[in-house]
Amino acid sequence: GGTGVISSACAELAVARGIDLYILNRGKTSLRPIPAGATSLKGDIRDETSVRRAIGELRFDAVVEWLAFSPEHIDLDLRLFDGRTDQYIFISTASAYQTPPANLPIIESTPLYNPYWGYSRAKIACEDRLMRAYRETGFPITIVRPSHTYDATKVPMIGRYTALDRMMRGEKVILHGDGSSLWTLTHHRDFAKGLVGLLGNPHAIGEAFHITSDEVLTWNQIYETLARAAGVTADIVHIPSQVINLYDAELGEALLGDKTNNMVLDNSKIKRIVPDFKATIPFYQGASEIVAWYAADPERQVIQNHWNELFARLLAGYERMLPR
Repeated sequence: GGTGVISSACAELAVARGIDLYILNRGKTSLRPIPAGATSLKGDIRDETSVRRAIGELRFDAVVEWLAFSPEHIDLDLRLFDGRTDQYIFISTASAYQTPPANLPIIESTPLYNPYWGYSRAKIACEDRLMRAYRETGFPITIVRPSHTYDATKVPMIGRYTALDRMMRGEKVILHGDGSSLWTLTHHRDFAKGLVGLLGNPHAIGEAFHITSDEVLTWNQIYETLARAAGVTADIVHIPSQVINLYDAELGEALLGDKTNNMVLDNSKIKRIVPDFKATIPFYQGASEIVAWYAADPERQVIQNHWNELFARLLAGYERMLPR
């Protein structure tokens, strides 16, 4: 990793703080370039031979794994980095927490249980494998669970930029449920403050943390904030997540396993271990960054027809379901 939505901000902050940063990836992205001052290691984390060639005899104070999604990926990392790092940070997900949550706010000891979303269950399995390695051999793990983290390229709407374009043209956009569920959006530069503060931190070994904003919004507020940033009024159609699932199982799984539920997280633990962590970028500012980023270059304004087609089918189908 190192050039993704979340990891790019972490890489920039790490370099700014004087960390001797190595970024291992395939070198195939130009959207978020490696920051000046970082060392690029070219390798494919799914190819053990290429990684061993890339890292040579290097030993690391900390390794951050952004791209492990199954226990098999963890097993590869254990082979690669056991004995070669003082800390291994695994990027998990807050959607691993009990879904729907029995208690709010969510804390790090909230049970990990998500029967709705395969992605979350796979991350839980990764965490289980790492905890076993920590208990059995002392492999120095730290688990980090981001919630919905975004940058200027990521539109937090069903349909992404295609939905934002519809909104700006006065067309209907779809929002799951009645839009009243509570949600937490975290700007990637805020997340970076917490993550970088965990690097090399001895109090983080064997521990799990989520790193999120303390700002809590309803989904209606999120859509309306984006609309205000774009200078328009949103024409929102509320459709139950269960109905959306009937039309698009992949989208439905992500909604039922994550965004349908209230997500309010207590950040006391990360604040204790990283005292200077504080999320300071409210979503109204982030929404303005999103709108400005797309407006700055017409080539970024890519309309994906499959979203418009799904919207058309959903709107027509849901209208037929409504009582007359």
